[in-house]
Amino acid sequence: MNRRILTLLVALVPILAFGVLVSLVVVPFVSLGPGPTFNTLGEVDGQEVVDIEGTDVYPTAGHLNMTTVSQRDGLTLGQALVLWLSGREQLVPRELVYPPDKTREEINEANTTDFRRSERSAEYAALLYLDYPMAVTVENVNDPGPSAGKLHDGDAIDGVNGKPVANLEQFQALIKQTKPGDTVTLDYRRKDAPPGAATITMGKHPEGEQGYLGIGVLDAPWAPFSIDFNLANIGGPSAGLIFSLAVVDKLTPGELNDGQFVAGTGTITGDGHVGAIGGITHKMLAARDAGATVFLVPADNCEEAKSVPQDGLELLKVDTLTTAVDALESLSADGERPHC
Repeated sequence: MNRRILTLLVALVPILAFGVLVSLVVVPFVSLGPGPTFNTLGEVDGQEVVDIEGTDVYPTAGHLNMTTVSQRDGLTLGQALVLWLSGREQLVPRELVYPPDKTREEINEANTTDFRRSERSAEYAALLYLDYPMAVTVENVNDPGPSAGKLHDGDAIDGVNGKPVANLEQFQALIKQTKPGDTVTLDYRRKDAPPGAATITMGKHPEGEQGYLGIGVLDAPWAPFSIDFNLANIGGPSAGLIFSLAVVDKLTPGELNDGQFVAGTGTITGDGHVGAIGGITHKMLAARDAGATVFLVPADNCEEAKSVPQDGLELLKVDTLTTAVDALESLSADGERPHC
């Protein structure tokens, strides 16, 4: 073998080694970037994203898009470098996204639970804003459990053994007087159905001597119609604000967003307070790419949002459902807007 070929082969070894390293070695980082957006006033897979049945629903226009952050795991060194160089993706240590003391299934389950809770909070916040009356509301029914098949999620409980209850405190005071094996009759209202009464044999309480119904209840605004949110494979609580706004838009005349393309993000509590979220800059980029011109930003995320402005995307600061509605109404009134 002549010297020239030998030199070439020696030079190729580190190149080949680097190629193998780049293509096969998995790095301990996760890439975060702009994810898909969904118009909560529209449809996904033939279903209304926010589906309201049992009452009049007003026409809507334009967009109220919830935004998401994409995650890519199991990256090779080469993939990580390409994503980082794109300028659209952020690499973070994997343990920040997937803590080592939790399995992937546990993390996904927690994210799904957070999303379902955000749906309920979004419904309660919207109904409270629209002045629907409070009621002792069944949030969940344990199955198996004494109330399984007799009460449903969303039932409003009006009485216990003929005694009216107006709030959770009154309800709990009567239930604490029961013992396992007692029977109680609960008067209830059910969405999209006539009122009824359920007779339930109390079970053994896991933490005390009183009887056990096997339900979770809370004081919440109640309406006689159903609100369903039809988005699958979405995790976390950050869609709450936009879900609430979509409910308000559909239950009130006129176009809340003035027919414009609005996107946003933010958690929401049942009493309408908007909370901070993660990945605000990725969500802003996703919104701009989708065509949004207005973006609703939780007040506590404003400084971060302003640090990476997106051309053509107006940032409106919101801290409650009321301020978010007011901000959207200013679009048509051409009034002063609460900018970040």
